[in-house]
Amino acid sequence: MKPIQMADLIGQYQTIKDEIQQEIGKVLDTATFINGPIVKEFQAHLEDYLSVKHVIPCANGTDALQVIMMAYAFKPGAEVIVPSFTYVATVEVIALLGLKPVFVEVYPDTFNMNIEDMESKITDKTVAIVPVHLYGQCADMERIMEIAKARNLKVFEDTAQAIGADYTFSDGSVAKAGTIGDAGSTSFFPSKNLGAYGDGGAITTNDDELAAKLRMIVNHGQSERYYHDSIGVNSRLDSIQAAILNVKLKYLDDYSAARQNVAKRYNDIFSTVPEIEAPLTADFTTHVYHQYTVKLKSAENRDALNKFLAEKGIPSMIYYPVPNHLQKAYSYYGYKVGDFPITEDLCSRVISFPIHTEMETDQQDYIIDNILRFFRKS
Repeated sequence: MKPIQMADLIGQYQTIKDEIQQEIGKVLDTATFINGPIVKEFQAHLEDYLSVKHVIPCANGTDALQVIMMAYAFKPGAEVIVPSFTYVATVEVIALLGLKPVFVEVYPDTFNMNIEDMESKITDKTVAIVPVHLYGQCADMERIMEIAKARNLKVFEDTAQAIGADYTFSDGSVAKAGTIGDAGSTSFFPSKNLGAYGDGGAITTNDDELAAKLRMIVNHGQSERYYHDSIGVNSRLDSIQAAILNVKLKYLDDYSAARQNVAKRYNDIFSTVPEIEAPLTADFTTHVYHQYTVKLKSAENRDALNKFLAEKGIPSMIYYPVPNHLQKAYSYYGYKVGDFPITEDLCSRVISFPIHTEMETDQQDYIIDNILRFFRKS
């Protein structure tokens, strides 16, 4: 059996090695390293895949969200609603721009934004909502958009973990994650479902005027070279990364299906284990399983299982051990233990098992057998 990884990037590369090397070679041969034609080609292909009018490539997923907020020029102190149970990047861009993150709870079964708590946190200072499509499935975008439109708020989707997921509206229409709000951000970090071999990100929007602003901001605030119409940043997707992503985009649906197959087997078996609560997929979304994350009955079991699996050569991860409202960096907002009991409970009980596109049956057998063995002993 091959060594088990949380994400087998080497194995995935081996299956598309010739295509990757050919496309990288084209960039090297033409020396079009920055804003080369391959960047625009990838942009067009991603627009087509997502059925969205505009994709604006940038340097990483964090920049993507920051640039969106820069485009709206919110006044310092304006409030942006965001779940506490998410990776810190979602929160830090809000703070970096002098805005105030207002944390909300998540649902204990899907791990996504609690709509009732979100609505209760809206004030006259609120300007935007940032739903995070955590672990690979969509937050309830139809309800979020209804509330946002009624209150004249902007919605920015954090799709870093859910590219390729489908959201189904109550009328039966379907849209891709990241294309429903005013804008969406995504990350091409190597371990993401659509991952580069370095950093990368993109912004999505159907708003022509916003897209024009975003394109200027990512390129030093210029639409014409050396003529700067706004304050911008240097945030570009380089041509080599675009070439890699252009190849991998062709396989994204296959990658999602492979992850879903692994998750289905996990779900079938772990649903019979009382100590494990398998992840729930909401009925309005597909799940592309960037992470396969379960809840354990007790924090003690989580820590012991984490250690036990490591001893068996099985990696596992905790996404995330500390909620953002209790992170030292954000202590000045005045949140305290007990403010978000569901989020705090999840942080003590969630654990993620390996899931990736190249997982072999014997590897999954080994993972499952050892998890079952642990709970038979406990």
